[in-house]
Amino acid sequence: MTFYPLLIAAYLIGSISSAILICRTLGLPDPRTQGSNNPGATNVRRIAGNKVAALVLLCDLLKGFLPVFLANILELSLFEIALIGLGVFLGHIYPVFFDFKGGKGVATYIGILMGIAPSVGLAFILIWLFIAKVLKISSLSALVATAISPVYFYLLNDDIASASVITTLCLLIFYTHRSNIKRLISDEEDGIKS
Repeated sequence: MTFYPLLIAAYLIGSISSAILICRTLGLPDPRTQGSNNPGATNVRRIAGNKVAALVLLCDLLKGFLPVFLANILELSLFEIALIGLGVFLGHIYPVFFDFKGGKGVATYIGILMGIAPSVGLAFILIWLFIAKVLKISSLSALVATAISPVYFYLLNDDIASASVITTLCLLIFYTHRSNIKRLISDEEDGIKS
């Protein structure tokens, strides 16, 4: 009986948009109307700088981490924990509180990974940082790290059901980044500016 209430709570927690609420609190423009029109840390960085973006990033990470961590404490199965992660992720990209128009989900996904498989989450971060440092393209870094993560997750856990959920999350990230992928293919994607 614990699983279903937690799944609903995870979706509702995911629906809390850190970027929109932080920008609103600080009197900044709505990130859905500025830059890339995406309520995420990368776009907030364009609008408000590194410090505000870091706060958004931290909140989105925690949003993904906390429901999954709680599911771990409650000793749900790995598959159920992965589904809790899917619930919070769907809340982030389709938030009920913000007309079902949310962010792209990378920071929330990292938080989910840190809660369900910390070594996979850490590997994601290291891969992202390495590629970002070399190629200086945030979206490409995120997509490469995303593509590798379900393989690493499966190798560590040997659980096809939960790995399938993690793969679903990755496919959703590729879906939310479809405009970035088009720009990458046409060599028009913006790089990371220092």
